[in-house]
Amino acid sequence: MSLDIKQLRVKIFDELSRIVDPEINTSITDLELIDEVNINNSNVKVDLHLTSPFCPAVFGFKICQDIHDNLLKVNGIDDVKVNVSNHFMAEQINN
Repeated sequence: MSLDIKQLRVKIFDELSRIVDPEINTSITDLELIDEVNINNSNVKVDLHLTSPFCPAVFGFKICQDIHDNLLKVNGIDDVKVNVSNHFMAEQINN
């Protein structure tokens, strides 16, 4: 992994650590909700799961929107895709 990718990865996780689950007011990184982060040039894909398969969908939408919006603010990122798995409304949230 090149130094630039390592630095970008640090910036990404710094941003992710600022995003909180609105239901329990705890960072999504502290809750270990992030499954994988893939970086391909200036494109980032974040795979995550929510606290439970039946977590209120409004919180899932909020978390995903926050991830998308916060990561787009990072210099060097042009596109962000967020993918939720193991949730009853994953398909709707991912769209």
